[in-house]
Amino acid sequence: MHHGAPIREFMGLHFNLANILMITVASVIVFLIAVLSTRRLAMKPTGMQNFMEWVMDFVKGIINSTMDWKTGGRFHILGLTLIMYVAISNFLGLPFSVVYKGELWWKSPTADPVITLTLATMVVGLSHYYGIKMKGAGAYAKEFFKPFWFMFPIKIIEEFANTLTLGLRLYGNIYAGEILLALIAGSMATGFWGNLAAIIPMLAWQGFSVFIGAIQAFIFTMLTMVYLAHKVSSDH
Repeated sequence: MHHGAPIREFMGLHFNLANILMITVASVIVFLIAVLSTRRLAMKPTGMQNFMEWVMDFVKGIINSTMDWKTGGRFHILGLTLIMYVAISNFLGLPFSVVYKGELWWKSPTADPVITLTLATMVVGLSHYYGIKMKGAGAYAKEFFKPFWFMFPIKIIEEFANTLTLGLRLYGNIYAGEILLALIAGSMATGFWGNLAAIIPMLAWQGFSVFIGAIQAFIFTMLTMVYLAHKVSSDH
């Protein structure tokens, strides 16, 4: 549990090589799923194509629950990418972890607050970008002073709070799950009876962690669409 991170310095900057490795692995897996799902498109989808179409319909339902499709349709690919990327990232650390020379190399990338807060900052930044693009800079700026001018500082604080809660919610749930898995795995190292007693809790928590990882991917995508809707929809 007390493993260090493989942090290396390059040109005065410090890089967590485990984070770089895991976000690359997650990106490659998502890319491969997308390629395999669309390689042989058919009128009657089967296998991976059927799975991808289900995910696309699921994301479309998320968007339709937050804004009209005419406005939100442009965010369909963004939502599809987010839900798949966050879900895969949540699952990577569940089967096992890899420690080499006291450094933790294989884990869920979303178990690191740097990764989740970066994703959250990207989402909030995109919401501002699309708000300005679709409403215009002047009209968008006026939204921060409605219904009264003194709402401006409150709305600025709200933007920072949204970023923190979006990132830390994801991090906290995934990190807590991996800590408990590490505790159970530690009890398995106490001999035969320890291994026997830990098998059922390990399997049960693995299954529960898969559920939590999927739910957190859904929540992250849902909140992303909510934030975008607040910025681009005229009825918010």
